[in-house]
Amino acid sequence: MSGQKAQTFISHWLPKLEQELYAQLANEEEALAGFYGMMRYHMGWVDETFQPKLTPAGKRLRPMLCLMACDEVGGVPVQALPAAAAIELLHNFSLIHDDVEDGDEIRRHRSTVWKVWGAPQAINTGDGMFSIAYRAIQSTARLGVPDRTVLTILNIFTDTNIRLTEGQYLDISFEDREVVGVDEYIRMIMGKTSALIKASVAIGASIGGASMAQFGVLGQFGHALGLAFQIQDDILGIWGDPEMTGKAAGNDILRRKKSLPLLYALNHGQTAPQLRALMADEMTPDQLPQVLALLEQVGAREHAEEIVRRQHETALHALEEALGERATESALYELADGLLGRRS
Repeated sequence: MSGQKAQTFISHWLPKLEQELYAQLANEEEALAGFYGMMRYHMGWVDETFQPKLTPAGKRLRPMLCLMACDEVGGVPVQALPAAAAIELLHNFSLIHDDVEDGDEIRRHRSTVWKVWGAPQAINTGDGMFSIAYRAIQSTARLGVPDRTVLTILNIFTDTNIRLTEGQYLDISFEDREVVGVDEYIRMIMGKTSALIKASVAIGASIGGASMAQFGVLGQFGHALGLAFQIQDDILGIWGDPEMTGKAAGNDILRRKKSLPLLYALNHGQTAPQLRALMADEMTPDQLPQVLALLEQVGAREHAEEIVRRQHETALHALEEALGERATESALYELADGLLGRRS
């Protein structure tokens, strides 16, 4: 997915990130074994009986962006480890709650937390992870990060949480609306996905001591990368290989999720009436071929892929402005460039 420099960086820092995540979720109180066990299960470290078992745990993209941004502006990534862990915990809190809200039973090829232990426990587990994320980001002070910088990243983190919930509100509300504009969709993913990716870069850059000019342009990089990442995810949610994505084929269609390809067809005069009629009621698997044919008829996939390419290009240009001539040789550039062709 990414170049050699990015892979070398990830190989070095990913184990350290995992150690930090383990430490943040450590608790030996027997009465709370199930509480922290559910968190560890979701993180991919234990099975349903809380016995050690490593399973696919996601790409850890956001914390890697944080650590890389810190490094690329001349900082010491070890100082950003607690913040990187906080970002990953925040992301996973949102996934636990998303699974409850969306009714998803499978994530990363395993049953979701709510499916195993019920919605009330899943909601509480997510709330616990949310709180631990705040404790983690505040703990950056113990590694020598100046108090002023800690306050800055805490403000970024808090604002990002608000953006996440705003985006999730819009995403859920779209499912019950017949007509949603593409501009509304973009507003939604600016909150739900792009905000956290932008924050990952901004927080890492702040800890690394980025100049004001670098900070602003790196924010633009994270914003565009986040948009490209989400739209690519929308494409995979319809056309992705279940073996790679960990979700059933056409899952987003069956949930009537207003992703960009569907919105494009729903707002296209050639396919809108038929597609709206199909999506008026609960979707069934035998309707998938018909919906896919309508999407193909208007080139919905190609349209979405073109937007991904444009946002991806915007992100790389912003990175070049932030880092200068060395941008194309950076781990950040390699990682961002590799995301364009991802399959999961």
